[in-house]
Parts: sequence; C-alpha cells; structure tokens
Amino acid sequence: MKILLTNDDGIDAPGITALAGVLEENGHDIIIVAPDKEQSATSHSITLHEPLRLHERGKNRYALTGSPADCAIMAEKIVLKEPPDLVISGINGGQNMGEDVLYSGTVAAALEAMFLGFRAMAVSLASYSNQKFETAAYFVNKLLQDGLHELIEKNEIFNINIPNVEIDEIAGIRITEVGHRKYQDFVKEQLDPRGRKIYWIGGGAPVWDRNGNSDFKAISEKFVSVTPIRPSFSRKSSIPKLEKWVNENKS
Repeated sequence: MKILLTNDDGIDAPGITALAGVLEENGHDIIIVAPDKEQSATSHSITLHEPLRLHERGKNRYALTGSPADCAIMAEKIVLKEPPDLVISGINGGQNMGEDVLYSGTVAAALEAMFLGFRAMAVSLASYSNQKFETAAYFVNKLLQDGLHELIEKNEIFNINIPNVEIDEIAGIRITEVGHRKYQDFVKEQLDPRGRKIYWIGGGAPVWDRNGNSDFKAISEKFVSVTPIRPSFSRKSSIPKLEKWVNENKS
C-alpha cells in the first residue's frame, strides 16, 4: 500500500521512525510529511498567520514548519502525486485516550486526513518512559495484514492505543469506547529567577476510568485498544426540547 505517515512528535521522533521502518520492510510504499519539531497538544490548529516551509529530508521524507493538521493538508495539496491508500498518524509517544483525543495533534492529523477523504488512523504507545515502539510498530503492521484499515468508513478514524509491553505480553485486541480521565494537580505554580509567579499547565498523572468498555481499561489489561471515532457535534436528542422551547416562546 501507499501509506502517508505523519505525527505530532516531529519527523525525528522514534515512533514514526520505527513505524516507517517496519512498514517498508513489509513492502509498503511510505511517504512521511511530519512537523519539523514537536507539536504535542496542538489539537486541530492550522497555521494561518505565518508562511509554512517544507524541507525535504530524504527520499519521500518532508519536514514542515507547521502543525500536524497542516502536515495532512500540505501532503494532500503539495507533496502527494496520487492519493494514499491510508494515512497513519503516529506512533505517538504517550497514550491518546479519553478526553485527550480533543487535545491530541496525533488524532487531529488523522481527522484532517479524514476530512480530505482519506482512510486514516491514529496510533499511540501508552507510556512516556521505557517506550517499546517495536511492539507498537509490530502490531500496526499486523493490523494492516489482517485488513483492519479496510473497515474504516467515511467520516471516521480508528484511534489505536497499544500497551507498552513486550510483543508476547499483548493479550489481544479489544474494540473500545473513548473513556474518561481526570488530571490531578493540573496547574503547577512556580517562581521564576526573579521571584515572580509562573504557571505550567499539565500536572501529575491522570486518574482513568476503568469502567465499561473504555480504552484505558483495555490498555490496563494489556489489550490493543481500537476505538472508532466520528466527529459529530450535533446532539440530535436535544433538538426536540429546543424546538418545543422555541414554539412556547414565540411572540
């Protein structure tokens, strides 16, 4: 397959390097368009107020001075000569589960590819330390061999999280729902060298909901989590009560 890879960790990140290597070893035609530096938590931002620069970093390797969503756009408009069979955003270093999918540049790049009409998935390794990207790359390739990408429908992406364990420790694959998390000590207060207060957003480890069929529950039990995501912002169940309110308040 012709596969476009992008991410939010930057073109030199170990996750995208590991994934490209495994996919190329298995016969896939890989093109990378990724940010020239880390763009974590940029969500779905696009660059409107400054120019973008696209730097060639080798055969079919391009670094962009922009966001992950910018990368998907520039790949489709400038780099690609024909549409890819699949877009993969990742492998991200760290999980993208629960509400984090709203902030994730990894997920945003896959969503932008979806908006452009491509099949897309986001892939993350659920750890920030001692990262076993070889496990994640192995399972991405296996999922493709088993045809998972062929099940991606129009206007959806698959958000995949992979436990940070050895390959033979993976318990299986579980189809999941987006879970819920709450961060503790989310804002840190410090003093700068002149004694003035400064603040850092992004505190301690999150507390995850282990109930039901959540993505985190699957990861905690060493299952690869596959969550179908569709961005649909209209809450249709609330429309009747609002229409009733309009009718009751007509002047």
